[in-house]
Formats: sequence, C-alpha cells, structure tokens
Amino acid sequence: MQIPKGKKIYFASDNHLGAPTREASLPREKKFVAWLDEVKQDAAAIFLLGDLFDFWMDYKKVVPKGFTRTLGKLAEISDSGIPIYYFVGNHDLWMNGYFEEELNIPVYHKPKEFTFNDKTFFIGHGDGLGPGDKGYKRMKKVFTNSFCKWLFRWLHPDLGVKMAQYLSVKNKLISGDEDAKFLGEDNEWLVQYCKRKLEDKHRDYFVFGHRHLPLNIDLKDHSKYINLGDWIRYYTYGVFDGENFELKEY
Repeated sequence: MQIPKGKKIYFASDNHLGAPTREASLPREKKFVAWLDEVKQDAAAIFLLGDLFDFWMDYKKVVPKGFTRTLGKLAEISDSGIPIYYFVGNHDLWMNGYFEEELNIPVYHKPKEFTFNDKTFFIGHGDGLGPGDKGYKRMKKVFTNSFCKWLFRWLHPDLGVKMAQYLSVKNKLISGDEDAKFLGEDNEWLVQYCKRKLEDKHRDYFVFGHRHLPLNIDLKDHSKYINLGDWIRYYTYGVFDGENFELKEY
C-alpha cells in the first residue's frame, strides 16, 4: 500500500475502557474519541492493537453495555472510507463478528504483516509471544478453549460480564500490567520475539501493545520494535508518515 501524500497511518492500543469503573473510564473514553476525531483528518488508515475494552464478548444477540461514543466514532470513520484494522488483545479476544458486520472493521486474532511505502510492518497485540509470560500463556489456553467459551456463553450476560470485569481488574496476569516497567532488552520477551523473527526475515517495524509502556527500541539492520504504551497512564500513539515512525503523546 502506498500512502497518499499528506496522509498518515495511526496506531493505538490498550485503552481498557470500562476499567476500573464506568465513571473513571468515561473521561479517558472522551479523550480517545477526541483523538479519533483529530486523526481522521489526515488518516490513510487506523490500527487499533487490542484491549480497547477491558472486557468484550460477542454474544449472539447481545453486546456489552456502554462505549457508545467510541463505537459511534469508529462507525463514522469507517463509513467515511478510512480503513480501520483491529487486533484482539487478551481482554477482548472473544470478538466474533460484531466489528466486521456492524462497523466493517476487520478483526485479526494473530499478528499480521503489512507493507506501507515499501516499509514492512509486523503488527499485533503482543500477548503470549516470545519467551516468558508463562502464567498468561496457560490462562490463554483456557480462554480460547472452545468448550470453556461455550460454558461462559451459557452464563447470563449480566453475570458473565460482571464476573469477567472483576477478574480483569483483580488478576494481574489478565490485566497485562503485572510488570509495567522496562525490564531491559535481555528480559523484554517481545524484544526477544522480534529478534527471533528477524532471523527468518527482515521487517522494518514491529508494532505491539500489551506492555502498557511506550517503547522505541532499535534492533538490527535498521529494524525497530515499537510498543504503543496505553491510554491509561501515557496516552501515547504511533504515527507513520510514509517515511518515519514516531511515538507521540496526546
């Protein structure tokens, strides 16, 4: 894909809307919607890299209550012809068609490679990749097990959503911020993952979320690992102008 002159590609992740309470989350949601309203002016595409919601599940006939401002703005942007791409995180991995059908936003459950202006991007949420993160990896196997998902769907949504929200806030393995501080390159499992991927093929940018830390780390051969931070502490986002990638704060 060639980015038209004057256009940019934007990236954001880890809003965790709804946490820890609706009242506490609402100002953050309004700020994010204001950001979407600004970037749509020159966006060639928008990538949302997961955990937009602190919990989300696509029931057959029900969607979680709230987030009207965000969903409405995403619908407006998508309807205007600006492509939006969504990568599920560990809090919203039970997406199953609602975004595609209602918002015309493709949803990805695994990292995917894109090329913009001859620059290669490897993009995903980042959970469960690389060495380490073993507690979450075990938990993810339960979350993605078809029988476990079937059992959860049989709970009344009022009960299921309430239970999921409680666990999301209380369990640091689920929340993803158990160690939200820079651990050094040798101990950052996403850095190690990127380096291993580079052994097979060059990518210019690896762009992830999940770590709740804004990071811009040089790897090798002009390759970079970018972590987008979050919209809880940092309000950071990524922007690629066709030549350079920057992390910015809103």
